[in-house]
Amino acid sequence: MSWWKKLLWIVISAMGVWAMARLALSRGEQISALWIVLAGFCALSISYRFYSKWLATKVLVLNEERATPAILQNDNKDYVPTNRWMVFGHHFAAIAGPGPLVGPVLAAQFGFLPGTLWILIGATLGGGVHDMIVLFASIRRGGKTLGQMVKDEIGLGVGLLALVSVLAIMIILLAVLALVVVQALAQSPWGVFTIATTIPLALIMGIALRTGKVSVIAVTVFGLLGLAFGVWGGQFLAHFPAIEAWFRHDQKWLAWAIMIYGLAASVLPVWMLLTPRDYLSTFLKLGTVAMLAAAVVLINPTLQMPAITKFIDGSGLVFAGPVFPFVCITIACGAVSGFHSLIASGTTPKMIRRESRIRPIGYGAMVTEMMVALMAMIAACVLQPGEYFAINTKGAPTEVVAKVSAAGFPVKEAEMQKLATNLGESTMFNRAGGAPTFAVGMANMFSQVSAKPTALALWYHFAIMFEALFILTTIDAGTRVGRFLLQDFLGNLWRPLGNTRSWSANFLSSVLLVAAWGWFLYEGVIDPLGGINSLWPLFGLANQLLSVVALCLGTTLLIKMHKTKYLFVTLVPLCFMCAVTFSAGYLKVFSSDPRLGFLSGARSLLREASGMADPAKAAELARQAGVWRFDALVAVFFLVLVCLIVLGSARQWWQLIRGTRRAVLHESEFVPISPAGLAQF
Repeated sequence: MSWWKKLLWIVISAMGVWAMARLALSRGEQISALWIVLAGFCALSISYRFYSKWLATKVLVLNEERATPAILQNDNKDYVPTNRWMVFGHHFAAIAGPGPLVGPVLAAQFGFLPGTLWILIGATLGGGVHDMIVLFASIRRGGKTLGQMVKDEIGLGVGLLALVSVLAIMIILLAVLALVVVQALAQSPWGVFTIATTIPLALIMGIALRTGKVSVIAVTVFGLLGLAFGVWGGQFLAHFPAIEAWFRHDQKWLAWAIMIYGLAASVLPVWMLLTPRDYLSTFLKLGTVAMLAAAVVLINPTLQMPAITKFIDGSGLVFAGPVFPFVCITIACGAVSGFHSLIASGTTPKMIRRESRIRPIGYGAMVTEMMVALMAMIAACVLQPGEYFAINTKGAPTEVVAKVSAAGFPVKEAEMQKLATNLGESTMFNRAGGAPTFAVGMANMFSQVSAKPTALALWYHFAIMFEALFILTTIDAGTRVGRFLLQDFLGNLWRPLGNTRSWSANFLSSVLLVAAWGWFLYEGVIDPLGGINSLWPLFGLANQLLSVVALCLGTTLLIKMHKTKYLFVTLVPLCFMCAVTFSAGYLKVFSSDPRLGFLSGARSLLREASGMADPAKAAELARQAGVWRFDALVAVFFLVLVCLIVLGSARQWWQLIRGTRRAVLHESEFVPISPAGLAQF
């Protein structure tokens, strides 16, 4: 490296350290949001340039001449060699679900510092490693899924436990994601119009590329023009009531529509719908995030939220739980997320043409998502804290105002009503969940660039549509990956069902999977106290338990590859995530705080029900208590399964290191790519 490049990286490192020092040492004074952007940019640049390159060349030793599963098993359905930018677009769109938008917004109740630190450290040292090593492992093993690799590398018993736990967690994750989309798009013609536009665009793009007569650049330009029309044109539907009625639907209709879309994305060839649509969505995602970053630079907003609030003790108004471990549970995507391992061992490894692409796609997409999470943190923290807590606290308006003001964050009903009017909404109370808060923060910054009085409402509804599109791309890829997982499981019962080259096996497995998560989704839509809402508190815990399973696999592979001197790469994140997930699981089940613990919450509801004179309300509370008990049972089930996987993995590590077990690597046969093939790909 030349001296001027060394100097450049020293300057970037110094800027990153200075930015973090400004954020960490602030005590009461006003801090610019630009410091978060600067810290994120420096962390992204340094970690990708040095750490990911070291992982690729020294730890994993990527081989450019080794044929990938996409080339060896090209079947024009699942295994399809694909342009690297389209693969990046698909992978980023699939992993960047609600987590990097919603998680940081909710975690902002602790202040901007805890969440920012976890995003920066977690993504660069944990999430990037997690995603990259699983993607590498799947490519070296013929595109196998996470559960199948655990069975092959760690053992049959542990593998079967992994298949069951991963599949069960996947169903919950997909149902929760689908419910978020349904709630965001209900009675929103603009959002439905934009998303509906992307489907025929994707089909045309996929078919055009498949003919080989149209270049990627031409297809991209066509897709971007169509996407711009879908985003821009949706706002004018109100002028055409007859057309608007085609796109205005309730939650039940949207639930069925998303199920049908998920089934189509799982069954159709990956090049026809899934990849081009995710590629197209990535432009909107990254474009919007880039606009948000530009708005921060232009406006230079001040972070209104303190660096650390008093809610780090677990008494938060948004959700209960202390800052550790719940900041790491709340912020999953954007830092460390187990869901990423399903995509990295599902659709993505079946499309990559060369091993060198593992680095930009596996690690690069993760640190890109880190920037999305930081933008979401900024969007939440530039709001007045009183407004932030009033939006996310449940209860009657008078109650909420009194509770938030008593906590030291003054707010008035008149202020909240003015905010709702400016946003084009009837009220902004009881809008918990994180998505509305992100939309308000994003609209607040964008509207400052425009002088139009309607700019705030326009940008708010754009942000809601943007969030729904963000999440929907996770559902389509997730359903296809879930189909792979289900076929792995069913293949152990009857081999033909595990054949991914069979259309009938693919269709049957897709129907079964969509029926599973669709049932929970529909129950959540028609019964707010049951179905998926009962599993919502488990979403973050289940997601992070998946990361523990993936890091167990990564550690096993490093030992088998005789890379024990590099074990800290996966072992440190694994130990940290074990501490996070098992402590959070214990608190969620056994905490004496009824706002936090499932069992204590159930007992509290039953006591309240016993003192009620109205039988209907008492029955409703008793039913809700049953839901909390069910949550506790599911949480214990997941914790026990993952604990057994960790113990089984640790036992094998000890045997491998001591030499009492032979280190057999279940890798696909090495097939070199010819020089002509290298030139082609």
